[in-house]
Amino acid sequence: MSSTFYEQLTALERTGVSFVLVILVDALGSTPQDAGAKMLVTAAGLHGGTVGGGRVEAAALGLAAEMLAAPGGPPSRFVNWTLKGDVGMTCGGSVKFYLEAHPARAPWTIAVFGAGHIAQALMPVLTPLPCDVICHDTRAEWLARLPDARNLKTVHTAELAPALDSLPDDAFVLLMTQGHATDRPVLLRALQRRNFPFVGVIGSAAKAAVLRREMIAEGLPEEKAASFFCPVGLDFGSNHPHEIALSIAAQLLSVRDERKSV
Repeated sequence: MSSTFYEQLTALERTGVSFVLVILVDALGSTPQDAGAKMLVTAAGLHGGTVGGGRVEAAALGLAAEMLAAPGGPPSRFVNWTLKGDVGMTCGGSVKFYLEAHPARAPWTIAVFGAGHIAQALMPVLTPLPCDVICHDTRAEWLARLPDARNLKTVHTAELAPALDSLPDDAFVLLMTQGHATDRPVLLRALQRRNFPFVGVIGSAAKAAVLRREMIAEGLPEEKAASFFCPVGLDFGSNHPHEIALSIAAQLLSVRDERKSV
């Protein structure tokens, strides 16, 4: 089944490809397409949609290509063209285009350890976002319950902690395994060997205090031993899994945006 226009747009954003969104916002007189027509343009050319074909589309493609070739230029443009005078067509109409550049972005990786109840509630919140989600668990049956999404990868593994080694340096890491005993070795490896911008652990303030003491006992400096979020999530809502999921997603977005502004 062919994907819709907006599915194609979302897929481009998720894969980190630069593109220009072109919208025919106004069409007067005799024109090859009606207002509202859209197309997506990448460096390879027309990716999807159409604004009428022929010379007018070729002109819009050319302008989009100029924007892609100059990523530091204006992020958006409006152009008004008469089809006869500006484009060289025999039609007597005129068109107004809006072009919006979407620069390539490095993928935002969120690695979740544990596919239990909170992860089940969290995945439908995360997968519509421009991110790549990886969920690791030792239990295949829980991984099988996760939603099917293009940007969600599931990893069934006998040992969770070694999976950290394959993650990118800028990954956000969430620990929500079966409990303290299974969270602890993953947290220790994350803090000892890596420097992830976000490490969050599901649990209470009491659990956080115990984990920090244990990290110090393992030889980590106090500052490093305290460099994780627990309880993970912003302070709102109840203990309902879906409300916890929303609080976690809100914290992930907040930290992501704070890093962008630095």
